[in-house]
Amino acid sequence: MHLALLVIFLQCSGVYTQERVFTFNNVEIRAEPSAKVKNGAPMSIICHADISKSANFHLQHNITIFKDGKLVYMIVSDKEVARYEVPIARSADTGDYECTVKADGKTKSSKSLHVWVTGMTKPILTAEKREVLEGEVVKLRCELPEEVPPLQFLFRKTKTNSTPKEKLVFEAYRNFSTAEFSVEEGDNILYFDCFGKRFVKHTNFELESSEPSNRTLVTVKEPFIKPSLIIKSTSNITEGDRIEFECSTVVARMRDIEIILQKNKTILNSVRDEKLLKYSAVATLEDSGEYLCKVEQGRASKTTKLNVVVAELFPKPILSASMSKLDENKELTLSCSISGFRKANFSILRRNSNGDILLKNSRNLTVRVNVNDTGSYICKAEVKGIVKESKPVRISVYAPVSKPTLSVVSGLPEVVLGKPLQLICRLMMGTPPITFTFYKGNEVKKVVINDTYATFLDENIRQNDKRGYKCDARNNHSSGVKTSNILNITVIVPIRNASLGSIPYGDVEDGSGTAFLCSVEEGSWPIHFKIFKKTDHDTLLYEKTESTDRIVWHKETMSRQDTGTYYCMVSNRAKVNVKSHPITINVILASWQKGVIAAFVLILIVGAITLTVWWFLCKKKKAKESSMEMSRSALATNSTNEKLARQHNDGDYYSGSGYIEDGENHMKSTDENKGPDLESAEVEYTEVEVSTLDPHRAPVQKGTETVYSEIRKANNDSMENRHSRIQGHPDAT
Repeated sequence: MHLALLVIFLQCSGVYTQERVFTFNNVEIRAEPSAKVKNGAPMSIICHADISKSANFHLQHNITIFKDGKLVYMIVSDKEVARYEVPIARSADTGDYECTVKADGKTKSSKSLHVWVTGMTKPILTAEKREVLEGEVVKLRCELPEEVPPLQFLFRKTKTNSTPKEKLVFEAYRNFSTAEFSVEEGDNILYFDCFGKRFVKHTNFELESSEPSNRTLVTVKEPFIKPSLIIKSTSNITEGDRIEFECSTVVARMRDIEIILQKNKTILNSVRDEKLLKYSAVATLEDSGEYLCKVEQGRASKTTKLNVVVAELFPKPILSASMSKLDENKELTLSCSISGFRKANFSILRRNSNGDILLKNSRNLTVRVNVNDTGSYICKAEVKGIVKESKPVRISVYAPVSKPTLSVVSGLPEVVLGKPLQLICRLMMGTPPITFTFYKGNEVKKVVINDTYATFLDENIRQNDKRGYKCDARNNHSSGVKTSNILNITVIVPIRNASLGSIPYGDVEDGSGTAFLCSVEEGSWPIHFKIFKKTDHDTLLYEKTESTDRIVWHKETMSRQDTGTYYCMVSNRAKVNVKSHPITINVILASWQKGVIAAFVLILIVGAITLTVWWFLCKKKKAKESSMEMSRSALATNSTNEKLARQHNDGDYYSGSGYIEDGENHMKSTDENKGPDLESAEVEYTEVEVSTLDPHRAPVQKGTETVYSEIRKANNDSMENRHSRIQGHPDAT
């Protein structure tokens, strides 16, 4: 039973689920009557959802409409269509519309629809005042109450028979704006209106304008009337006449009123808080021109112009001079005159920075001039209080030039080869301007016009150039040209290729002398020579200035301390130091020093040999003593044997050599007495003289015998033999 109920439930659920199936086919949005609507007309935005669903299925829809991404309308309904009604469309309703439909977790959106509300609402213009004075300001306010910023506002000021004046104001955050217009002179009845403008997106940000606002009338009152400018004197004005000006106006209120009289931007007179201005002066020819009277109050101003012509009473005087350039101590005549007019008071003056200097109240002036009279002169003429002056006349008085002096700017009349030579030509006296001419030989090199000196730069100096320089000077004095003395220039050749040598070169014996030779290949005399030895701070050994290209320095005695490196430094008036290549001197021992050292060494060697010989002699002495003892022992034995033989032979004489060969015991005895010092000797010879008595031949018998002893040392394991030979001298008798 339970199984049957479960099957029935699943079948019912499947039927229910199958009945609630739906899908969005499409969602559309449209505008009625169209996407382009006139400002103020009704407009509807319609959203329609095309849905497919199973039969007998009731579906609730959530429909929302957005404008430029912002929600403007939302409804929940089972209908597939929603309408967003706009009774009066305004430009603010222009934008991109889109609708979205949601149902049971499913969402579908339409495409975007751009709606354009054409035209703008009529702006409202208000004026702060409807009646103003000239110079005041009209304040205006223009509003677009149903429009959304950003907006532009165009204000216009219109007066009769004139082009309107406009002001454009941009407002980014509000739908109204303000502007001010000043009221100018001549404004009477003014009209003001304004326009609104906004950007349209779908037309590439073009501006759309509203219709004009209401037209506002503003009337203007004059704070004062246009001033009047008159001349109270006669209409025909001549120089010397007194001229009087009057400028007046009618003003509504006197506060801050100002009247100004000016000519060519120069203010002649002014008054404040008064209705009338007066100005008078003696008329001159320069007073001709345009005069202007100006009345100001606040921002308001009005002007009146008047042209004045002043007739000339007499022309300007003319100053003439007998000559404009003349030598000093000459006479100068100045004369002042007026063309066609003789009745005037004349005066002749000299111009000065501190004020003109009166020379004479006369038409003519004659003076003997000097150079201090150089300057500008004028004359003045006075008629009826009118004073006129002539154009200035320049008078130049010249003193003769003195003999010019030509010298080198650096001082000495010399130049280093390859360097430019600058000369200066000076004058002690002479009225400028002076013309200087420089010559090299007879060739003109430069012409200079200056006051008291001139310079010349010669950059083409050659070593063997023998041409002298001179200059001459002249001015407008009649004395003519003066020429300087001829200046001869010494061309200094710089030092080139210095070298240092020595005799002897390289090795020098201690105590001997050395000659150092420092020479140059080229250079102007005198030349300054210096010889140095290289040390931590190079030591100057010798210096001398000579008019030659070489010097020799003899150092009398050289010592071991003089070993080292030497060089020489050479310069002349070119002031360029030239250094030679270094040479090396090695001080060695002298011959006698070597002999002394050799003798000393020889003495040491001889001493050593002497000590050695002495040592050997001492050793030999000990050996001799031992040998003599052995000889005496042998002689005693031989003497006994001879006595016995002679006793047997009854006086026979025997003379010869006897050889005694000792036995082993005798050798041992000898070696034992020898001692350790004798073991090292190979062979020793000892000569002994022996005197004996021969009882058979004479009472006293003298003889000499030589005893030689040989001592040989063999290897430690061999036998030692000792042979002693005693030989009698043949003259023994």
